[in-house]
Amino acid sequence: MNTMTEKQQTVLTILVGLSFCHMMNDLIQSLLPAIYPILKEKYALTFTQVGIITLAFQFTASLLQPFVGIVTDKKPMPYSLPVGMTSTLCGLLVLSQASSFGFILLGASLIGCGSSIFHPESSRMARVAAGGRHGFAQSFFQIGGNAGTALGPLLAAYVILPHGQGSLAWFSVAALCGIVILTRIGGWYKTYHLGAARKKASTVSAYSRKVVIRAMIVLMTLVFTKHFYLASMTNYYTFYLIEKFGLSTQQAQFRLFIFLASVAAGTLAGGPIGDRIGRKAVIWVSILGVLPFTLALPYANLLGTEILSVCIGLILSSAFSAIIVYAQELSPGRTGMISGLFFGFAFGMGGLGAAVGGKLIDMHGIVYVYHIASFLPALGILTILLPRKLKNA
Repeated sequence: MNTMTEKQQTVLTILVGLSFCHMMNDLIQSLLPAIYPILKEKYALTFTQVGIITLAFQFTASLLQPFVGIVTDKKPMPYSLPVGMTSTLCGLLVLSQASSFGFILLGASLIGCGSSIFHPESSRMARVAAGGRHGFAQSFFQIGGNAGTALGPLLAAYVILPHGQGSLAWFSVAALCGIVILTRIGGWYKTYHLGAARKKASTVSAYSRKVVIRAMIVLMTLVFTKHFYLASMTNYYTFYLIEKFGLSTQQAQFRLFIFLASVAAGTLAGGPIGDRIGRKAVIWVSILGVLPFTLALPYANLLGTEILSVCIGLILSSAFSAIIVYAQELSPGRTGMISGLFFGFAFGMGGLGAAVGGKLIDMHGIVYVYHIASFLPALGILTILLPRKLKNA
């Protein structure tokens, strides 16, 4: 009677805690692009400088994450999570009081450092608590991040825009809650699962090194496609709507929230669907399947833009959970490194996309960037190069 199936062993309370903290972490992150219109006007920034702010944040996040993952694969550090959230808290406070472009960059970089510590180890803990339902666990963990990302523009529109840059400090409560919860989760992980996690780390891949490397290159190319495109939406969608359709900043922020909510919904669906029908199928549909919608977006009217953006968010976001778990199954025992590598690469591509996009907007206009970015999902054809016999693939 006490025997439980693998699926029943999912520690849902831990996944809820990790997902909630992911929401707090990414909520704070998303406040940065959400207040770009305020910062641009207040400090007379160019679009290139706006892109550099995003690059500063995402460069620190992407640069450190793989190294954090490698270190924690050898020596898991569950209490590093509250340390990472503390860095995020410091970055938020610096950003709320920043009076120059340099201090804005510092605040953005500190938030990026917090993310680089948070994602690899929290992703490992989500896998440990998965009970075999790795796609579900990864999606459940990521839905918190997507929910936080979606809430950022909404809170910026109704809290920060009316009260100014200093009101960013009010969100330090979210970081403090995250620190408390992550400390408790770290205690659970250390007490009950640290030994098991180390034992599993010795598992050897069933595939040759050449096959694994080729598959990793393909998966990272797909991550590049996804996040380079999403960067154009997340960072410049409000400007696009304001310029093309004459919306107010608040109206544009609300539509950005709708888009990011669709991203959250797609993320939640992608993992469990991958558990059922295979991760490779999800990757096919997500990356290549979104191409008709991205190609149509630059030519749509306001209503069409709203509908297409929701379709793009739902379809494109479903891939990331499948990609992460697929990569973890290709290289078992390196959960932290894989999580850090892919989360870090995703942040890096988002930062690069923001910087390149900002420069192109300054040179050619914002509509031009959406025309160019619309072709990126065509790279999804590379999915054909992934191994066919991977478990659940």
